[in-house]
Formats: sequence, structure tokens, C-alpha cells
Amino acid sequence: MAQKPSIPKGTRDFSPIEMARRNYIFDTIKSVFALYGFQQIETPAMENLCTLMGKYGEEGDKLLFKILNSGDWMTPLREQLAGADLSIGKATSIVSEKGLRYDLTVPFARFVVQHRDEIQFPFKRFQIQPVWRADRPQKGRYREFYQCDVDVIGTNSLVSEVELIQIVEEVYRRLGIRVCLHINNRKILAGIAEVIGQPDKIIDITVAIDKLDKIGIENVNKELLDKGLPAEAVEALQPILNLSGSNTDKLNRLEEILATSEVGKKGIEELRTILYLYESQVESNAESPSSEGGVRGGLDIALDLCLARGLNYYTGAIFEVKALDVQMGSITGGGRYDNLTGIFGMPDVSGVGISFGADRIYDVLTELNLYPADLQSTTQLLFATFGQDELRYALSLASRLRAAGLRVEVYPEPAKMKKQMGYADAKHIPYVAIIGGDEMAAQKMMLKNMTTGEQQLVSVEECVRILA
Repeated sequence: MAQKPSIPKGTRDFSPIEMARRNYIFDTIKSVFALYGFQQIETPAMENLCTLMGKYGEEGDKLLFKILNSGDWMTPLREQLAGADLSIGKATSIVSEKGLRYDLTVPFARFVVQHRDEIQFPFKRFQIQPVWRADRPQKGRYREFYQCDVDVIGTNSLVSEVELIQIVEEVYRRLGIRVCLHINNRKILAGIAEVIGQPDKIIDITVAIDKLDKIGIENVNKELLDKGLPAEAVEALQPILNLSGSNTDKLNRLEEILATSEVGKKGIEELRTILYLYESQVESNAESPSSEGGVRGGLDIALDLCLARGLNYYTGAIFEVKALDVQMGSITGGGRYDNLTGIFGMPDVSGVGISFGADRIYDVLTELNLYPADLQSTTQLLFATFGQDELRYALSLASRLRAAGLRVEVYPEPAKMKKQMGYADAKHIPYVAIIGGDEMAAQKMMLKNMTTGEQQLVSVEECVRILA
């Protein structure tokens, strides 16, 4: 009995049109990254497990895909089990020493330390590769998906945050997606934990409130109580999480609430600076036309005190971007990390970055039908022939046209003309060159416009002028 073809849940195949759409996303993002001087790197799909573990919090560690060691690892495991007590960590190292990367940021930090003598700081890199998470598949959430990361490391300057916001603005303007960028600062969250008397519970607090839009305030409060926060601390948290008004109003109110917290005040100062620098460049460029056409406008930015970003390595400004016209989780996220490289022996090197979720962006563009109409047309011209002699002639003409830069196919056999024309229609090929005896005698081709039906006898040079 034949095996039923299938793929693992949370993964996908991509058809030619899907790949054309994905490449449109990747090319758009790459082109914006290049405007700001970022250079591309790649890292292996798998990292040593010790590189990955402990960097994403307890929940993140559970979602790591671990890779079994090759060869006979059962024998040493049995021998260890038969002897003295075997710790979980030691048993795991016998069975698995590697894991699929969970994100691109931790491998980037490892890369920076490992290649510190080869790179120039501040180091501005981008990376577009797949990552893997053992999550429950659902709409917009996959086990294998691509991230498009852009980071700068080796500087504390908040100009880096401003440039990342500009990149977000430009990418989504080019893609035609209306978005809102949510911003917060982990120092503000630390200050909040401090003023409600729970500084040691900062991770529990951030993990819980980061789920607010998914599980609601009642469930967040329940989780906080279950984590050991006293009821009065949870109560003190409520008015902070429900601050309303403009970004300036929220920051002014926060200054009053966090007046006794130095770390909280530092976070407020950083956000004020970022917003001031960004808004200043928006005002100065308000009437400047962009290179892609149209006039630039400011990005919708919202100070969101419930934004926490569950990853433990963030230390300053944090970002999430959500599409305004589609019900979807964040499609871009990131933040400042002050000592991620310290884990690998290179302390006190600050960085900041964001990650564009290509798969979620794909879903948003699909739902809103925002892809360019010509993405389906990859081949410009198809040669259709009546016989073997004509087929050989078509091959020679196709070579000359390709040398001129045209994308050309030759139908591989002289089938019925209806079949060859149907192939061109199915692939959205705009022109067909029909080759018969008369065309060969004239050393030309009959060029048919598949949209209008118009036909004309043309030379190779005339064909290049028409299609170029």
C-alpha cells in the first residue's frame, strides 16, 4: 500500500506563486535594510544546546526542538543509569547536545563574540532564515517559520531605536500595510514592580501582563496571584495597566507613579528621547516625497504599558507591531538588550534589534489582497512550435533573447497548439512566439499578445524592444 504523503504539523510547502509572494516580502525588507547600512549574515540551523537553553525563559526552553545525538547513545545512557544517580542535565547531554534555533538573536550574539576580531563595531547586520518552535500550530503560528532580523550591536545610542522605527515605517509603507507600533521599556516595567513592592517578581509580572490581550485582565490577575504576588500588589498594578490618553499623558502620569524608582525614571527618559527624535524627523520630512512615490507620513506609535515581550534578555525599549486591518498577533517585534553577549564571555556590549515575521506578513498581505498583480508572471515569452525543426529553431532564438535579458521558455515538445496556449495562460505568460515554416523562412517569429490577442511578425531585435 502506498504511503500517504504528509508533512509535520506546523510546517508548509510553498507553491511557485507562494514563493513569488514570499520573495516579494523578502526583497522589500532587504531593500529597506540596505538603505540603513545593514549587512547580511547567516548562522547554522542548529546550535549547541547550551547556546540556546536559558535564554528565552522557562516557557521558551520548553519550546526548543532538541536534536538526538547520532550513533549509539543508548549504551552510555544505560551505563550511566546503572551506576550512580544521573542528573537530568547529564542525561540530556548524552541524548542531545544540539537544538534547532529558536530565534535569530541568540545565535547572532554567539556570532558576534565568536567573530569579534573580524567585525567592525557598531556592527549592523540583518539575517533572514527559518526558526523552529515546538508550539501548538494555529492561525499565524507555525512550528517552522522565517524571521527577518535587523540588529545593531556595540552602541548604547538611542538613535539605533529611532532608525529601527523608521525601518518599520518604510517596510510597511512599501508593503501597503497599515500598522501601529506598540512601544514600552523594560526599565519602566522594573520600576512598576519596584513601586508595588515586588521587585523580585519582575519576570512573573512581565510574563503575565504580556498575555493581557490574549487572556484578559482577570486571567492575568489570577496568574499573578498564582505566582505568589499578594493581592494588594495585584490591586496596585491595575491603574498602571489601565493608563489612558496620549503618549505624553501616559509618560507624565508614569513620572508621578514611578517618582521613587530610579530605574523606572530612566526608562521614561529613554522613551521620551526616542519619541522626540522620531517625531522630529517626521516633522522635517513631512512634505518630502519618498523614493517609491507618495509623501511620507508618520507611523502610528502607541505607548503600551502591557507590552512586556516575554524574552528575558530585553533590558530597555521594546517594540511590537500589529496590523490595523487584520486580526493577527504581532507581525514585528524586538527591543534593546544590554548584555546578551556577556553570556558568551563578552560583557557590557549593548545591542538593539527587531524581527519581521515573514509568515504573518504573508498572511496579512494575502487576507488584504495587497500583492502586486504581476507577481504571477515570471516568464515573459513562451515559444510554441509545430514540429521538431521548428523546435530546434525556437531553441536558438530563445538563447538570443535570454542573452538580451528576457525570461523565456520553450515548450518542450511540438504538441497541439491549444495545449501550448493553455500552458501559457495557466502560467500567466503575457507573450507567445509561434514558430512554423513561414516564420523559419523569414528568420522571424509570430509574436502574440496573450491579453489583446494581437499578432505581429517580428525579428529577435524587435521582440526585445517590445518586451524589454
